[in-house]
Amino acid sequence: MARPIVGIIGNQYLINDQYPTHAGGTMNSEAVSEVSHCLPVVIPSDPRLVSVDELLEAFDGFVLTGGRPNVHPEEYGEEWTEAHGQPDRNRDAITLPLVRACVQRGQPFLGICRGFQEVNVAMGGSLYPEIRELPGRMNHRMPPDGTLEEKFALRHKVSLTEGGPFHQLFGSAEVMTNTLHGQGIKTAGSRIVIDGFAPDGTPEAIYVKDAPGFTLSVQWHPEWNAASDPVSRPLFEAFGAAVHAWAKKGAEGLRVAG
Repeated sequence: MARPIVGIIGNQYLINDQYPTHAGGTMNSEAVSEVSHCLPVVIPSDPRLVSVDELLEAFDGFVLTGGRPNVHPEEYGEEWTEAHGQPDRNRDAITLPLVRACVQRGQPFLGICRGFQEVNVAMGGSLYPEIRELPGRMNHRMPPDGTLEEKFALRHKVSLTEGGPFHQLFGSAEVMTNTLHGQGIKTAGSRIVIDGFAPDGTPEAIYVKDAPGFTLSVQWHPEWNAASDPVSRPLFEAFGAAVHAWAKKGAEGLRVAG
């Protein structure tokens, strides 16, 4: 039986500073394939190449990946400054309406890092350009040196709402996560529920209130070591279950129509 198809939002990169590509981290594909048990396909996030309507019909669920470029602040009513970093307007043009459409349809998505921030902005929220410059906040950015293991190492606790969806999923109200981000939630968007915080008060886990589908999103990177990490694995398993359910519903609808 064919696996459900998960669209992994790709990022634009230059190979050797010359050759443009759309790419997704290998660990995203591994997590989707090995833990969610779905078929991973990288999406070129460019409205010249794909449309939101096409993506909704072609895929059963989506992973909104992390990435170096940030959501352009104009998307939440602020002017760009150097502190906001390099934007990617093409990705904004795909992911923000895609999130809103998925929320309405009940189509599952998992937001990761930038994807977490996209979910908040798509629902009307805003972002801080640089968390580490705020009073009392820690530096959440990726360590500049070291191996991948050291960069993705668990670095702080996340406290989850007692009885909330993340608490129920992980079986604990406190988990350890990595942290590799510069920006973070300033104001929560409409229907965005902040369900987990870092020790310094930075939002780390969110979902969309009363959404008919899977909308769990996290500020950390659960794709790292997803198959064996006790926090990452249940998150990707739950996402996979939601995608399989969506695909089954679509298949049953086709059989009825036929």
